[in-house]
Amino acid sequence: MASPTVPAEGAADPAEGAANSTEGVKDSAGGAASKAEGATNPAEGAANPAGAEASPAEGAKDSAGGAAGSAEGESAESKADTAEAEASTAESASSTAGGAAEHGLSQALVDRLVSHVVSGGAETATINTPFTGEPLATVPLSSAEDVRGAYDRAREAQRAWAALSAAERVKPFLRLADALVDRREEILDVIQLETGKARRHAMEEFLDVALCSLYYARRAPRLLKPRRRQGMMPGLTRVQELRHPKGVVALIAPWNYPFALGASDIAPALMAGNAVIHKPDTQTCLSSLWVLDLLVSLGLPRDVWQIVVGDPAEIGDPLVENADYVSFTGSTRGGKAIAEKVAPRLVAYSLELGGKNPMIVMPDADVERAARGAVRACFTNAGQLCISIERMYVHEDVYDRFVPRFVELVEGMRLGTGLDFDAEMGSLTHERQLRAVSAHVEQAVKEGATVLAGGKARPDVGPLFYEPTILADVNGDMDLCANETFGPVVAVYRYRDEDEVVARANDTSYGLNASVWTKNAARGRRLAARIQAGTVNINDGYGAAYASYDSPMGGMKQSGVGRRHGSEGLLKFTEVQTVASQHIMDLEPPGAIGYDKFADYMASGIKLMKKLRIK
Repeated sequence: MASPTVPAEGAADPAEGAANSTEGVKDSAGGAASKAEGATNPAEGAANPAGAEASPAEGAKDSAGGAAGSAEGESAESKADTAEAEASTAESASSTAGGAAEHGLSQALVDRLVSHVVSGGAETATINTPFTGEPLATVPLSSAEDVRGAYDRAREAQRAWAALSAAERVKPFLRLADALVDRREEILDVIQLETGKARRHAMEEFLDVALCSLYYARRAPRLLKPRRRQGMMPGLTRVQELRHPKGVVALIAPWNYPFALGASDIAPALMAGNAVIHKPDTQTCLSSLWVLDLLVSLGLPRDVWQIVVGDPAEIGDPLVENADYVSFTGSTRGGKAIAEKVAPRLVAYSLELGGKNPMIVMPDADVERAARGAVRACFTNAGQLCISIERMYVHEDVYDRFVPRFVELVEGMRLGTGLDFDAEMGSLTHERQLRAVSAHVEQAVKEGATVLAGGKARPDVGPLFYEPTILADVNGDMDLCANETFGPVVAVYRYRDEDEVVARANDTSYGLNASVWTKNAARGRRLAARIQAGTVNINDGYGAAYASYDSPMGGMKQSGVGRRHGSEGLLKFTEVQTVASQHIMDLEPPGAIGYDKFADYMASGIKLMKKLRIK
């Protein structure tokens, strides 16, 4: 059985841009490290109500929170910040060219980013890059008192921020898209170095933040404006629906997509008029600090988005207990803890949680297209993606053609640590995740599973690399059959008919994402409607649904509560208020008319309004 290949150091593939039309090829040193140390962070504790560090089998994801700025809008201070940041842009550009070599960042860039952490500076943590296990940055940690102080500043800033019109609040985000494009290489370096992912998968995060924030910047003023609603008595009752910000939102984001799952949720929360206290995972906080630094330079008031970093055991309780709304992306276990924590205060929340996502290859599927799509669906970000495919059901008519081709493609995948687009898969992020993936595969093989591809760690590439792995003969006695692995592992199964595969796809406590492959889109849609998942993609693994920002995304069953994207992705951060005024006629009998006559008139009015389609 062949192993995935490792590209030569510095090798760049000029044809690689086909994966994404906006991807460029950057000639940077690759470097295949062989250090065996993990990139764990001693400051990150076990999951608690504000932490996303779930058990590895649940998809261990740590917490994230929000960031702040003052609420003066386009004040003299903001303009000064803009001028100041123009200088820092030039500094950052030079740090990208020189500072990211050999898997590092310039100290000037790191110092500027970590200055945005809300911290008294008493304790620090060292972030190691997963590619080599070498130190990347030292980050100050926040204390419980730091978190409480952040809330005090955020509440004051939020009042001034909410007083601005929505059209004013979206201005920094309209500027953001251009600024991101101009500084793309810098943020891609940061994302890769803190997460260990391949550059093409870092590019997905870049695109998500740019496009999602632009989507809401264009639509927030319309979504938030007062709306006229039909009144109880046509012409006599006038009704308005108003939207008010929740106040201060606690946003807890995971380590696997720190740039996207932080900024893309924070943007609509801020546009809705809230302040945000944001807790990212300590290991992957630099990308969030980077975009906060950029937005402040583009006019975002400093205290409306504040970032706290630290052990959930230390800062989790004050983070959640002071929030007016909690947004959490992470494990199902972590989401349940959040729900229990906020329930006594009746604080609203949204939770995007774990998944054990199925892919169905129908008998009429284009086998080559499906096999290539499966590579991306299963192994993007080394499988550390909540909407990644971990179960694959292939119709018996095409199984013997599809599986060998899928195996061939997976065995030919390029693993690497380069800051370019050559590698098709990068590293796992945490040592604990490597242990979890290894344990799932080893236990499955011991119980009788067959390894069709991969199946082992690759310390010759980097300390946290694991081969993309395909298993057959997986059964219910194996942990990876039903539990989320959150790594580069997929199990393949045969099926005979649609009823059988729908039942098997739905036989899970999760319901986040699914994928269907067929040449007949109408047939695929009919099958998709029967699958209990918040998003279903036809002839794609996950991106078609996830990146369609006009439509909501979230989970069913144990995969979450609430939705991101679409109108709900912004309006969930608001309190809705109905204001109704009554005119001319009160809601009681006028003059000398008795209640009996009044009741007759009202009853007759129901039939009349129905006939005229007024109601």
